[in-house]
Amino acid sequence: MTIVRRILPVLLAAVLLSACGETKDVLPEIEQEVKQEVETVLEEVEPTPEPTQTPEEAKTMASTASNATKDAPQVTDPSTWNDAGKTIMEALEKQYAPYGMTLQAKEGTPYFLAVNRDANVVTVYTADEDGRYTVPFMAMVCSGGVDTPLGYYATPVDYDWRLLMGPSYGQYATRIFDSYLFHSVPYYSQHKDDIEYDEYNLLGTSASLGCIRLEVVDVKWIYDNCPLGTPVLIYADAENPGPMGKPGTIYTDPADTEKRGWDPTDPDPANPWDDAFETGTTIRSQAAWDQWEEQHESWQSSLTPTDLQGWSTDSSVVGTRG
Repeated sequence: MTIVRRILPVLLAAVLLSACGETKDVLPEIEQEVKQEVETVLEEVEPTPEPTQTPEEAKTMASTASNATKDAPQVTDPSTWNDAGKTIMEALEKQYAPYGMTLQAKEGTPYFLAVNRDANVVTVYTADEDGRYTVPFMAMVCSGGVDTPLGYYATPVDYDWRLLMGPSYGQYATRIFDSYLFHSVPYYSQHKDDIEYDEYNLLGTSASLGCIRLEVVDVKWIYDNCPLGTPVLIYADAENPGPMGKPGTIYTDPADTEKRGWDPTDPDPANPWDDAFETGTTIRSQAAWDQWEEQHESWQSSLTPTDLQGWSTDSSVVGTRG
């Protein structure tokens, strides 16, 4: 109901009284009544509702917020992702041209892995309509280190378990360059319930000896979906984590002896963490969510063994960093 419709009867009464010559005594009362009606209507006016979130926005926010039990996610507006991704990647292409970087998509390699060492975020890109890697697909929280080398590379080899310095072990490792790899947070032994849980709680900070540590859900995604030869850029930008923002992190309680040895996102059925954590804190585009719905059940077919003994078959490569 509009203000005019609410105060019209009061104004009409004032006109009638005026015609009868009786406004002198009642006009102040009518004026006060009109004022009260206006105030009442203004109080009842509802604020303009916020736009309804698209399914992509709603799912992204729900996943990153509910699983991030340590550090809250910093998710940018999904409607800006593509434009921001193109701007960032084109600038990086110019900056790293001396390293041979190109955004031109290679046949058989659907993804480009851009590692922001200083923000501790890996953003995965896919090709745009011009066949250039500029479309943000997902963003993963990671941990690099001061020794992580900047540059443009292509992945040469991967491993289900990999011996690291310490010695320690990493799951679903993919080599980036020389002794630097993508891998899980290190494990004390080749047992999935023996993760270095204090190191797990450092995800999202500079904590590694040079490799790129990730949640199991993310490093396994790279292992399963990024064929050898996938382009990798490691760059440094502490101010801008990437077009999708920075995912949050999960806290594992050192006092919880049942769960602390497991990565919460490990899809192994023996994992005592709730299945809700399988999606991790990854920020996903709608295309990435569609892929998750289609493929994550089949991940069971490529799980590493829950328990192993002994050294990695690749232990002859000395100096791999953790």
